[in-house]
Amino acid sequence: MGPLEWLFGAELTIAGAPILWREIVGNAFGLASAVGGMRRRLWAWPVGIVGNVLLFTVFLGGVFDTPQAKDLYGQAGRQVFFVAVAVYGWVRWRETQRSGGPGAAAVVPRWAGAAGWLQLGVGAVVGTVVFALVFQALGSWGPWADAWIFTGSLLATYGMARGWTEFWLVWIAVDVVGVPLLLRAGYYPSAVLYAVYGVVVAYGFTVWLRAQRQEGVPAPERAAVAGTGTAVLVE
Repeated sequence: MGPLEWLFGAELTIAGAPILWREIVGNAFGLASAVGGMRRRLWAWPVGIVGNVLLFTVFLGGVFDTPQAKDLYGQAGRQVFFVAVAVYGWVRWRETQRSGGPGAAAVVPRWAGAAGWLQLGVGAVVGTVVFALVFQALGSWGPWADAWIFTGSLLATYGMARGWTEFWLVWIAVDVVGVPLLLRAGYYPSAVLYAVYGVVVAYGFTVWLRAQRQEGVPAPERAAVAGTGTAVLVE
């Protein structure tokens, strides 16, 4: 058996429940990506993509014959969209880092502002309703919770790419719904990751908030910059 065949089919039994190793490995990559995002490291994006690919096969349990045999279309579908948003974030952070010179951070945290919150708010409501109906029609298990996890995860990842400090708060709202859903569905490693991720996210918010205060453009300077029409750290 080759390494890929082993990774795809290998299981671990915990408390009598079979768990796929690729669910554990995929979530480990996801957690590593979160830590990289907290530290504003460029490698957070490609590491996250590896985890997305593995977890895509996990959450289509009925298709890929996983022990849970439940299709969570929102959980699986968001892995695909994660890759697209991750590529966007990867490019955006790399450009920011290059423009800042040697030793520059990949992103400077800032508040999303009224326009950003409008995007997040409208996206959250419309996305959850639309995808809940889609997932329900497809036969997803727990379509409404699945839809919010799907929508909220995309919004949080987009916010991270844009450097909005609030993206950590969106992740907390995703975790609050995600942990109970995954426990009921039997995806225990993912549920545990969501719980651990909640702690990392709360800490990440404080880290970005501190960086924003230390590295961001102060309010008076921001107003002056905006008045000149120069787009430096202001969008």
